[in-house]
Amino acid sequence: MVRILISAARRLALKIASYGVMHLVVAILVAFALTRDWRIALAVGVAEPIVQTLAYSIHDRAWHRIERRRMRSGFEEAAEAVTARLEVMDAHEQNRAHQGHGHSHALPRDLKQIALKTMSYGVMHFTVAVLVAFALTRDIRLALTIGTIEPLVQTAFFTLHDRIWTRIEARKAARRAIATEGASA
Repeated sequence: MVRILISAARRLALKIASYGVMHLVVAILVAFALTRDWRIALAVGVAEPIVQTLAYSIHDRAWHRIERRRMRSGFEEAAEAVTARLEVMDAHEQNRAHQGHGHSHALPRDLKQIALKTMSYGVMHFTVAVLVAFALTRDIRLALTIGTIEPLVQTAFFTLHDRIWTRIEARKAARRAIATEGASA
């Protein structure tokens, strides 16, 4: 069990780190393409993802509350959320833990909820990108341009990044299933 948790945590950390690097590179390249100034591009490219990370944390906590999940003790709730997100605890096990009428910490599956959360994240991303770009350039036109283009490009790259990670995880799961079948045969 400990090995599974460590492995899942490592995979999650690698995915987060690779997304962070991608976000940084895309932000710098978009800012440079629009300003042709490496100093501004580096400033926007470094500051915007940091502020975006903080804003995302706040956004995610707000959505957690909006989803009105019933709370148990803080420790149990946190442990359950971590195990669900790391896919150590499946939906059946979560349901059993809540005696059939609980909630799930898995990522949302309802298309309407996903769309609404994605749209609210997009608005937040746009706002943060504009504010950071304006704070660094003091040029509202440039800030609006960066704030519009950078999140759109990030969205495209996020989709690509997520697909790559989904394929990597699917391959690993298939290898584990084959290894499990071989061990039980």
